[in-house]
Amino acid sequence: MSSLRLLNSARLLRPAATSAARVAMGSPATRLAAMRPTFAPLALHQRGMASAFLPKEEVQERVISVVKNFQNVDPAKVTPEAHFTNDLGLDSLDTVEVVMAFEDEFAVEIPDAEAEKISTVGNAVEYIASHPQAK
Repeated sequence: MSSLRLLNSARLLRPAATSAARVAMGSPATRLAAMRPTFAPLALHQRGMASAFLPKEEVQERVISVVKNFQNVDPAKVTPEAHFTNDLGLDSLDTVEVVMAFEDEFAVEIPDAEAEKISTVGNAVEYIASHPQAK
């Protein structure tokens, strides 16, 4: 094949290749739009942050409900000030199980160091009400 024929063939194929590349890459406007940051999720996230913490009253009601429904607890003794061991008669294993029940109820993970500080209904309410991921 002559070099002139090869050159003409290449010229004929070039527009098709260029069009295919444009389709694959998109137009400059399309590429620019794809590179622009989207602020809608950020705005939704920020709106959610305003209400990220559960109301303390709701937390208290749910914590009291969890404790009242615990198998070794007399529901009549459960108050916001009730101490798990002194007032409710729970041992250390029971206390761990109650804290685990709080984790399940509020979909949070309470680190061991923090769990050791939770010895009353009020402690649990304070910790969970200040936890932004509590649900």
